[in-house]
Amino acid sequence: MESLKTVMQGVAVQLVISRTYSLPMCMSLRYEPADPYVVRAVFFTDTDKPAEWVLGRDLLADGLTGSAGCGDIRVWLPVGRSDQAMYIVLGSPAGTALLEVPVQDVRTFLENTEALVPRGTESGHVDWELELANLFAKG
Repeated sequence: MESLKTVMQGVAVQLVISRTYSLPMCMSLRYEPADPYVVRAVFFTDTDKPAEWVLGRDLLADGLTGSAGCGDIRVWLPVGRSDQAMYIVLGSPAGTALLEVPVQDVRTFLENTEALVPRGTESGHVDWELELANLFAKG
């Protein structure tokens, strides 16, 4: 299937180091209607290669109304600051990162993705023949 449009948004986030110290980072969110269930988050650091994480779009949306996720990726709104920030925890064998993200940026990004592909209609945007061909090719 042909992609209708790509939604991209840069977001200034804070990498929380301790209760009193954090580092500013740039995160780029990207959504492709051809891959409608996921959001790609790219983090730009001092290294040559940015770090990319694949997040569920529903996970981010659910995190706007309460805690969501388990395991490697968790999202929640802080008590008393839910109109300002949300937290995202990314865990890997290399370590764990706690990010403070402006909630309005995530909300706006998700609204733009849902204007292209409303929640609940994602499966109609997947090229199932291509997915099956890829699955069998890897077999």
